[in-house]
Amino acid sequence: MGRPFKCVGLVGIPRKLEAIETHQVLYDWLVNLGIEVLVEDQLAQYIKFPSNVYASLDTIGEQADLAIVVGGDGNMLRSARHLSHYKIKVIGVNRGNLGFLTDISHDHVIEQLTPVIKGEYDDDPRFLLEVSIYSDGQLINSGFAVNEIVVTPNTVAHMIDYDVYINERNAFSQHADGLIIATPTGSTAYSLSAGGPILAPHLDALIITPMFPHSLAVRPLVIKSDNPIHLKFPTTALDLNIACDSQIILPIKPTQDVIIRRSDYEFNLIHSKDYDYFNNLSSKLGWSQKMF
Repeated sequence: MGRPFKCVGLVGIPRKLEAIETHQVLYDWLVNLGIEVLVEDQLAQYIKFPSNVYASLDTIGEQADLAIVVGGDGNMLRSARHLSHYKIKVIGVNRGNLGFLTDISHDHVIEQLTPVIKGEYDDDPRFLLEVSIYSDGQLINSGFAVNEIVVTPNTVAHMIDYDVYINERNAFSQHADGLIIATPTGSTAYSLSAGGPILAPHLDALIITPMFPHSLAVRPLVIKSDNPIHLKFPTTALDLNIACDSQIILPIKPTQDVIIRRSDYEFNLIHSKDYDYFNNLSSKLGWSQKMF
């Protein structure tokens, strides 16, 4: 059992008006409990709170004990990349679609969060990926991802050639639409759609999933997470894009080198005590439906 939370950040940019109601409900409830509340400053355009409670994500990471992310997995991914630089705990209230990472139901939000605020929760830390882009040996750009890093041509419906090195040893070369490098957290996202396996979140592994390869023999590869992945594009003429969680796009030239490795940062996801990963997985993917 952890310590009760004394300062809580409300995070998440609403896509639907209904989500604003959840922010208001949570704010009123937390204030009535005597808990200090910080509200992400981007919410000021959607809902009026006292001006002194608005704060940036970085300030929330520095000052709050817990961040409650209201929204879908997109909001959680955006928030997690920032908050992973701090010790703050993170929990999600689902106001999106699937909600693999935002597992608290908005219909029972107070009921489910009451024991959490008192310190009754389970820790579920998740590591991030870091991508670095080099030109002639010089670092020119970098980014972080919670789910996956995706390499694609910047022209639709074109294929690229790439060489994959693992621990600086040539692993394979491929002619494909692109490549996905995913964490266990991201194994239920884009990689899954491309035929990748589902990894339990605590596995110390990465998934390498070619996208629509020009070969029937290619399969996704699972490796230990401390193996750096080096990508080269020796015969590709097209400019490329690297997408971090489909939210940050980094342009690259085919003459540049890309290195992807497990980041030193992780975000401190927590769940209520009744959270069940496999039950959540089953319900989100429809595995619980009987065939007959």
